[in-house]
Amino acid sequence: MSIRNAIGIDLGGTQIKGLVVTSAGRVLGEIATPTEGSHPTRWRKNVVNAAVALQHQAAGSDYVIGVAAPGLPSRDGRSIAYMPGRLPGLESLVWKDLLKSPSPVPVLNDAQAALLGELWIGAARGYRDALLLTIGTGVGGAAVINGALLKGHIGRAGHFGHVSLDPNGPPDVTNCPGSLEDAIGDCTVKARTAGRFESTQALVAAARAGDAKAKQVWLASVQALGAAIASLVNVLDPEVVVIGGGIAKAKGFLFRPLARFLSRYEWRPGGHKVRIVPAALDDRAGAFGAAWNALNEAQAL
Repeated sequence: MSIRNAIGIDLGGTQIKGLVVTSAGRVLGEIATPTEGSHPTRWRKNVVNAAVALQHQAAGSDYVIGVAAPGLPSRDGRSIAYMPGRLPGLESLVWKDLLKSPSPVPVLNDAQAALLGELWIGAARGYRDALLLTIGTGVGGAAVINGALLKGHIGRAGHFGHVSLDPNGPPDVTNCPGSLEDAIGDCTVKARTAGRFESTQALVAAARAGDAKAKQVWLASVQALGAAIASLVNVLDPEVVVIGGGIAKAKGFLFRPLARFLSRYEWRPGGHKVRIVPAALDDRAGAFGAAWNALNEAQAL
């Protein structure tokens, strides 16, 4: 099937991002609107309204629709099978029915979609073995190995925030002890700083300004990230690791110490080291990846 354009919808807990893009990745239209995710009727109505607006922006052209959403996608890739505690009404929702689409609407986990977007036209373009870590409130992730998205048996693959760095640490939301998410995610900044800071952004600002305690906490967090990346490199052997989410806004204040820790921890046979790069597509990555996934599926039919 030859389809020229796609609509990509990225459903987040606070915002819905949507794009109309060509098969070459050129943006024809865009929308961003609040999710209102605590109310199932409201957020679904907001998604439908966003999709209608995007369809108008597609200007009557042939298009397919793809969706990115949090949680574990179903085996057939048409819904989210498991997403407890957030976005009530998301689990088992068939997106083709909700959006009244004449063609199937493939669904990806949001981090998987973000990596596909970065591979298509972003920071990982041209690579066949790539990892993505999205670090914000929590830590998400995804992997493409030998050009194929790594999904695993039930779709858990890529949840890099839930690798254990300390078997004696407290359990995180998945019961993983001493996880990467708890070591660096926004969700634990208040606990890690004894109540001094509410966000990574505030922690980084204080560390930049010379606050010794803030700098100590920040470097411990980056050290944990370095250890986790070195471990993932040993398991999955990527060419590149893309780091996105709010933490990437720290720029050199993140990437310089991270490089130092990786020089200590990373196994580098023959001097080979993995590239560590910031994400290029910011909060549009998931929508780009959802659009690419829909185009790719349509072309395979």
